Amino acid sequence: MKYNTTLTANPPSLDAINTPSVSTIYAAYYLNLKPQTLRIWACKECGPIRPRRINGRLHWSVADSVSYTHLTLP
Repeated sequence: MKYNTTLTANPPSLDAINTPSVSTIYAAYYLNLKPQTLRIWACKECGPIRPRRINGRLHWSVADSVSYTHLTLP
């Protein structure tokens, strides 16, 4: 089984997303981090935001992502 590991050509802005969570690939894009960084946070449970596991896959809360981006921007 192959998982989606690439972004679409023009992902929507973080404010335009109407789902409660996004995949690791999209969360990394919106947080300006590498996907592996988010996977390490999930594995070690050491990051500033925590994912939910849905059917064994990591999903990152859009609300937590927005909060994190507001904390890290100057």
